[in-house]
Amino acid sequence: MELIRKYFPEFTSHQLQQFVLAKEAYQQWNERINVISRKDIENIEDRHFLHSLAIANVVKFTPGTRIHDVGTGGGFPGIPLAIAFPQCDFLLIDSIGKKLKVVEEVAVACGLTNVKTLHSRAEQVNQTCDFVTGRAVETIAEFYGHVSHMLKKGGNSSLPNGILYLKGGDISEEVKILGKPVKEFPISNFFNEAFFETKKVIYIPY
Repeated sequence: MELIRKYFPEFTSHQLQQFVLAKEAYQQWNERINVISRKDIENIEDRHFLHSLAIANVVKFTPGTRIHDVGTGGGFPGIPLAIAFPQCDFLLIDSIGKKLKVVEEVAVACGLTNVKTLHSRAEQVNQTCDFVTGRAVETIAEFYGHVSHMLKKGGNSSLPNGILYLKGGDISEEVKILGKPVKEFPISNFFNEAFFETKKVIYIPY
C-alpha cells in the first residue's frame, strides 16, 4: 500500500493493514464473482482504493456522519472510505445482490464494523443520510434524481450535506442539464498518477 501510505501519511498501521486485507479479499472473491476487471484487479490500489479516497481530500466527515454509497458495485467508494472514516456509518446500496455478497465478505475480511449493505434500487431506499457517494454509474442529473430524496439538510462535516460523485471527462453538458450549482475538484490536484488526469470529484450541496 505504498501509494496510500504516500498520500495519506495520517493513516494508522491498522488502517493500512485493512487495505492489505481488503486487497487480498478482492483478489480471492473476484475469481468467483467478477466485480472488478482483470486489468483493474492488478491495479486495485490506485484505480479503486486511491480513486475512492479522493473524496477524503474533498470533505472530512465528522464522527457519526451517515453516508450512503449508491450503486456501490464491488464496494467503491464505500469500502475505502469506511476504512478512512471508522467513526462514520456507511450503507452500501446496489440492485445486484451477488455484488453485495463480495462487499460483505470484504468488510468482514478487513474487520469493518461500520459497513452495512442494502439490496435495493436507489429510488426505493427510504433511509436518510448526510452524504450520498457514487462512482460514474450514470449521468450527474440522473444520479441526483435517483438519490436526492435520501439526503437531509445541514450537517457538521467540513462541507454541508450533499452528493459526492466520482466522474471523468467534460461534465459541462451534464451540469447544464442538472441545473444546480456544483463544485468540481480535479483529482489530479491530489494525486500525480496519470490515471487521474481527467477524473474529478463532483460535489452537489443539498
